[in-house]
Amino acid sequence: MDDLTGAERLARRSRAVTLLALATLTLLAWAWLLQGAGMGTGAMQMDWDASRFLLVAAMWWVMMIAMMLPSAAPLILLYGRVHRHSGDPPPTAPFLAGYLAVWLGFALLAASLQSLLEQRGFVSMATMALPNGWLAAGILIAAGLYQLTSLKDACLASCRTPSDFLTRHYRPGAKGAWRMGLTHGAYCVGCCWLLMALLFVGGVMNLAWIAALTLLVAAEKSLPGGPWIARISGVLFILWGAAILLV
Repeated sequence: MDDLTGAERLARRSRAVTLLALATLTLLAWAWLLQGAGMGTGAMQMDWDASRFLLVAAMWWVMMIAMMLPSAAPLILLYGRVHRHSGDPPPTAPFLAGYLAVWLGFALLAASLQSLLEQRGFVSMATMALPNGWLAAGILIAAGLYQLTSLKDACLASCRTPSDFLTRHYRPGAKGAWRMGLTHGAYCVGCCWLLMALLFVGGVMNLAWIAALTLLVAAEKSLPGGPWIARISGVLFILWGAAILLV
């Protein structure tokens, strides 16, 4: 009984440490966004050299951590709990590293796209948003249509059911945890990449828009009617884009 109690205490302590680490990382990411993510007036006026690119890529990566990590936390915690039954410390750090590495890749692609769009005048350097209503409408409609696709459904289903994901993709050890993190990150990117493209519509550093998209992602992945929330939001994005074109 004493050994069992000690094991339970260790499991609870490990879970609490993991939860605290995830919460701290998320809060730090949001705090940096609230401080402007290093995108002050001086940074806005920089030419697109290596320093500007790395700064914008860091902004995108931290933004993705702030927006996506809360919805990934249930799977990370469940993975830790399942792995603890083996008697070894759960390799949640490699799992998290793999997950964040995928979003780092996404951040580098997003920064590259922003660089291209800004230098060609399609994105405002001051607001980091699309001033052209036609382009904004196109992204809204594309995001709305994607919300209705089977690929979206498949990726969302994987994000919504942590137990099913672990059943299909479980791998032991740190290397296995890293691979699982990469796989889950790929599903999350597949689920949300066009939602993240909507940041160019509302403004990449528009905190209200960032918060709204974060809540939408969380609702899709966590609430009982998540798939319907995705479809309804898709229809609304299509109507919004169509309204912009008509006006």
